[in-house]
Amino acid sequence: MRFISAVLPALLIAAPAIGQAQQQENPFPLKVQRDSYPRPEYKFPNAKIGMDYRDSTPEFPKPVEAPKDAPNVLLVLLDDVGFGCTSTFGGMVRMPTADRLAKAGLRYNNFHTTALCSPTRATLLTGRNHHSCATGIIQELAVGYPGYSGLMPKSCGTIARILQHNGYATGFWGKNHNVPDNQTSAAGPFDNWPTSQGFDYFYGFIGGDTDQFYPALIRGTTPVQQAKTPEEGYHLTTDLADDCIAWMRQQKSIAPDRPLFTYFSTGAAHAPHQPPLDWRGKNKGRFDAGWDKYREIVHQRQLEAGVIPAGTKLTPRPKEIPGWDEQTPDAKRLFAREMENFADFLEHTDYEVGRLVDALEEMGELDNTLVIYILGDNGCSTEGTLTGTINEFISLNGVQPEIETMLERIDEIGKPGTSPHFAVPWAWAGSTPFKWTKQVASHFGGTANPVIMSWPKRIKKNEELRSQFHHSIDIVPTIL
Repeated sequence: MRFISAVLPALLIAAPAIGQAQQQENPFPLKVQRDSYPRPEYKFPNAKIGMDYRDSTPEFPKPVEAPKDAPNVLLVLLDDVGFGCTSTFGGMVRMPTADRLAKAGLRYNNFHTTALCSPTRATLLTGRNHHSCATGIIQELAVGYPGYSGLMPKSCGTIARILQHNGYATGFWGKNHNVPDNQTSAAGPFDNWPTSQGFDYFYGFIGGDTDQFYPALIRGTTPVQQAKTPEEGYHLTTDLADDCIAWMRQQKSIAPDRPLFTYFSTGAAHAPHQPPLDWRGKNKGRFDAGWDKYREIVHQRQLEAGVIPAGTKLTPRPKEIPGWDEQTPDAKRLFAREMENFADFLEHTDYEVGRLVDALEEMGELDNTLVIYILGDNGCSTEGTLTGTINEFISLNGVQPEIETMLERIDEIGKPGTSPHFAVPWAWAGSTPFKWTKQVASHFGGTANPVIMSWPKRIKKNEELRSQFHHSIDIVPTIL
């Protein structure tokens, strides 16, 4: 089922009524104008060329304009956030921006991803199956087989390219995980980079993750340095939001009638879990009851909110995951701090998304902006081992960190110089009520992610919950 039921009036690009209204001014037939790329060379159909200028009539090609009243689109994608994390869907991580948008729009509780970063992102931008996009695996593991090379074929055009050809300004901020590792340097090639995939502008990083305090920043295709240090207040998510807001304001000040396609794809809450220094400690003590109790609390909240159907049972803890009551007091103290740090990080991310929404409202654009807020590109990540880690690269190399060693640095978790990730049981808890987590495509804990849609001008049914099956491939046709 295509993901269009909520915003059927948003069928902008190929809508015949809209196309016919502009046809008199448009020298291209509707089919060529809106549905065929690249466009044929302009033929100057109304120009007259005589012997000299006195009996000649010029005709300058007009830029393509978006259909009348076409909305701005703000597409937000969070990273490694499970179904049971956010307050909007019963979780214990407070997400006031998500709550606000849900109250003004629609919630979707049966939306699915691919259980991994790169494949979900490829489907989200193209509306194609991830194997069709040659992205059956993350880009760091791309191999020379069909469906897995990471080299997205030209036949898989992006939504940015379509909108760019139809009068939109297009910008991308944050994580791009759709470039093979051997093409991520400043030497390119740049065929798979955002500015070659339909985005006018890109500011973010290329790869699976980056340090939030010292990121590997790219503007366009050029590596750049961050403007200040963490001690001076630098944090990547804030920087991305600042840059995005500045771009939106600039675009609307110069071309106020040109709609925006803004793709805000955070590195959060993927590891390293690094909240800004002034956001540390906001969740102190909130997870002391542990992951088993977290699951019970969130499951009950989801039932009460109707996020899961009445009678839905909580899946049991797998034997591979230890129980909270089995842990020593010191281990509990460490594990609680890991989840507090993650929650600080995720709550800050939602705050920065809120700044984008506020900026659109201040510009008078929010009423005609379709906001699609996807709370995770897959389930929560188990890449931190059974104990969690203060350095994710240790765990990625197969080393199990010692609890005693991490306890010695417990107050440093999340600060510059650390690269933390929480323990596997917290990832399982964050995927409540489902089985398993990120990377496990056979269970909804890896593939179920909530979605919120808001478009005040068109969506009037506040807080409606929709449960039809959807997938990340359905976002492109919804926008179209």
